[in-house]
Amino acid sequence: MTAQELAHKIGIILDDKKAKDIEVIDVSEKTILADYFVIASGTSTTHVKALSDEVEFMLKEQDRRLADHVEGHDSSRWILLDYGDVVVHVFHTEERDFYSLDKLWRLSRNKDQI
Repeated sequence: MTAQELAHKIGIILDDKKAKDIEVIDVSEKTILADYFVIASGTSTTHVKALSDEVEFMLKEQDRRLADHVEGHDSSRWILLDYGDVVVHVFHTEERDFYSLDKLWRLSRNKDQI
């Protein structure tokens, strides 16, 4: 599975769990951190955790793929799932507004919206 296919699949998983404002951003020419960022919002800390848990579960079950690194489960205000070429950011709406990662990375013209 290519990085683009993985990012799109993650976007669909998040959409199925009612994530808000899902963006898939191609950052391959902007950073060496990843090829794609998937950014989404949850409406509460419970929702943020459920969204990230669902991504982890579905990728493990369907693709036998585990995140290389996970951050933020303790607070569930911003959970980061690092799949190497795709990094997933699941935010509580307040944190997303504050950090504005999508606005920072939107400078790239290669942005898709789910």
